[in-house]
Amino acid sequence: MVNQDNIGSNPPESETFDTEFSKAKGLWENIKVFISELLDIRPDTDRESTVEAITKDISFKGHNAWILIFSIFVASIGLNVGSTAVVIGAMLISPLMGPIVGIGLSVAINDVRMLKRSFINLGVMVFLSVLTATFYFFISPIKNPSPEILARTYPTILDVLVAIFGGLALIVAKTKKGTIASVIFGVAIATALMPPLCTVGYGLAIGNLEYASGALYLFSINAVFIALSTFLVSKLLGFPLVKYANQKKRRRIAQIATAVAIIVMIPSVILFVNLLRIQVFESKTEEYLANVVKYEGTETIKYEEDFNKKKIEVYLIGKVVPSRTIEFWRESLNDYEALKGSKLIIHQGINDGGDIHLLSSQVKSGILEELYLKNQEVIENKDAQISFLENELLKYKQEDFSFEEISRELKINYQEVENLAYAHTISTNFKKTDTIPTFNVTWDRKIKRADKIAKVGKIQQWLTLRLKLDTLSVRSLN
Repeated sequence: MVNQDNIGSNPPESETFDTEFSKAKGLWENIKVFISELLDIRPDTDRESTVEAITKDISFKGHNAWILIFSIFVASIGLNVGSTAVVIGAMLISPLMGPIVGIGLSVAINDVRMLKRSFINLGVMVFLSVLTATFYFFISPIKNPSPEILARTYPTILDVLVAIFGGLALIVAKTKKGTIASVIFGVAIATALMPPLCTVGYGLAIGNLEYASGALYLFSINAVFIALSTFLVSKLLGFPLVKYANQKKRRRIAQIATAVAIIVMIPSVILFVNLLRIQVFESKTEEYLANVVKYEGTETIKYEEDFNKKKIEVYLIGKVVPSRTIEFWRESLNDYEALKGSKLIIHQGINDGGDIHLLSSQVKSGILEELYLKNQEVIENKDAQISFLENELLKYKQEDFSFEEISRELKINYQEVENLAYAHTISTNFKKTDTIPTFNVTWDRKIKRADKIAKVGKIQQWLTLRLKLDTLSVRSLN
């Protein structure tokens, strides 16, 4: 018999579960389709046009050569004066990306001819850029390195990241059907390439090989990662390999291209990891010093970290820090994963084998200069306050009399006076500014010049005594 109680009741639990599972599965499929449509660039990739465009950009002659020279001049000026805006302006017109992108693409599609052309034109580009920058910095009157120049003397993880993502943005933009302003994406490439090349020229111009070699190293690393980005995107998008009539030759070239890619990729990955570890070590050192190395009455004036030697040196000034506190600081290094095994060296007055005299002369002179400037500022402020108060006091003294009484007394003693005027005269010798009370006297025209001079002197003596002022001036207007 059929149980009438089940008629119209809820479906079994198994059916409910299957329904919910189907809905979830459908939702997940929709999400996958959405993400695929959002991020998949393969349908809009124009492989033939991309290869053709990159091949055209490899050449470095004629217009491209002159544009490069002018953009290097502009970038060198921007670096020289420390102007980021000028450097960015140079990047907008720089045609640097062609040969480097050509190297990455040629390795990906096994095109030996393109690879040779790219390397030759890259050499021309580097030579022309360094020569132009060297010439500019040689004739430039500004020889001191700006912060913009110093920032390009050694590679950091941020430089590598800019090169990687800039290269990815450029090659993705170039592969799209239609036109994208790839020059705009080339700004990211120029960010990684132009300033280092200009810095190489600066180092050669002033004879600092350390700057030149460090900047050339930075350029080389960035160029490798830009080419590597191009290689990876080209492979992922399935760019067709160049066909050769000789099958054996095609395999040999493919093997050579693969070997070149591996040789470039492995050291690049190792370098990237090392730079990342150095950056983490430096940032954790800064965090550790800010949170742990603190003692009342003591101030950190300088610190140096050495990733290779796992060493942190701190220079302190003020109260001597007890040995127990320093020992606690050393134990706290183990709380930071990146700093484990590092050696903490404290330099202070006389403690722990350290000596404040180990401070470099540059640091000492910097401290002395800062103290001098602070004291000078305090002295100047006090002088200004004293001068201000003196002037204010003088004003009160000057106004503590009746001009009408003075003028009546003057007229009784000197009937030849026709007019008397009073005002404050502000005068300066460009070292000090004074406010002087001044009386201007107009005489009867019948009075001789010699008599006027004598009477002006007597009036000045009388007014000085009468008004009890240290300084005042009496002038004859006629």
